[in-house]
Amino acid sequence: MNAEVDLYNYAPVAKLLLLGILIALPVLLWVWMRHKNASITHRLRMLTLLTVFLTFDLTLFGAFTRLTDSGLGCPDWPGCYGMASPVGAKAQISAEQAVMPTGPVTHKKAWIEMIHRYFASGVGALILVLAAMTWRARRSLVVSPWWPTATLVWVCIQGAFGALTVTMKLFPAIVTMHLMGAMILLALLQVQAVKYEQSAKNFAATARTRTLLIAGFALLLWQIALGGWVSTNYAVLACAEFPMCQGAWIPKMDFRQGFEIWRELGQTGQGSTIALPALTAIHVVHRMFAFVVFGVLGYVAWLLFKQGQKDSAAWIAGLLLWQLITGLSNVVLGWPLIAAVSHTGGAAGLVLVCIAALMRMRVSETAQKPAQKDSHLKLVKSGAAS
Repeated sequence: MNAEVDLYNYAPVAKLLLLGILIALPVLLWVWMRHKNASITHRLRMLTLLTVFLTFDLTLFGAFTRLTDSGLGCPDWPGCYGMASPVGAKAQISAEQAVMPTGPVTHKKAWIEMIHRYFASGVGALILVLAAMTWRARRSLVVSPWWPTATLVWVCIQGAFGALTVTMKLFPAIVTMHLMGAMILLALLQVQAVKYEQSAKNFAATARTRTLLIAGFALLLWQIALGGWVSTNYAVLACAEFPMCQGAWIPKMDFRQGFEIWRELGQTGQGSTIALPALTAIHVVHRMFAFVVFGVLGYVAWLLFKQGQKDSAAWIAGLLLWQLITGLSNVVLGWPLIAAVSHTGGAAGLVLVCIAALMRMRVSETAQKPAQKDSHLKLVKSGAAS
């Protein structure tokens, strides 16, 4: 199938770039008109926040595209059979759908895939504007122009991973790297959004809390990569029960085959069909590592709560609970679409919250629960009165 399709066909590039600009334009106009009397710093801050929000949405839509098996809805890149939309490729899509009515190429899946590309081009255009405007106003900003420049470079790399996802036929390692690229893009934008606050929401925390949060964030990224590996290998259903798997506490697993990174989807490196024990190993490792992440970040949330940072603690704890619920739902309910997309959203949310907390955190060995400070003050006052 698709043997005669050029994997890279740049004929519609100009139209797609124009469409990205048209998607970004309403956002830019709204920010500039809504805040026309504000400083350039405020307007860029608002534009950065909106770009974070839209990138988060794009990440969710990317998960939706993957989970609906729409990643090959258009088998070439950047257009669809060399056209800027599935409308122009109607004949080719109909021919493929007639051969295989359920895909991978259908009209519905083609539209999902192309909408994802349109959305991505719009976010890319916004990041380009952020970089250009930050360089122009760099003398009056708290954010270095190198941050949006690095973000612009990264979004181009992310686009390359998106292209490879299609042209390499959903190669598991590439799809997982594409997911991780989305998380890094979110983190880069969140750094800039927090920097624009000009220390207004900074808080004191102990060095131990900061170290544990950094460790927890690193573990979170590793867990997201493991989750991507589960999803891209369709290993979610290898264990359809919890806490056991296949009726056993320790099911049969093949770690070597399961974590053979460079291989085709559904195959081993030697070209044979990947076996159930390999998929089971992928699932179980992700499940077990989740407890490590939950424990470390849960403890960080507790420390932040004790040190008076109830908002950060509540966000981390709430998102951890969300991940637990959606993760279990994927297993026991047979991987429903809404739970799977929500699980990706929870992971992206944790990335944003952890980055915000790290950016705002200032190390202070005297950081402690406000109630303890109040008690200490009362003792000092009572001593002075006597």
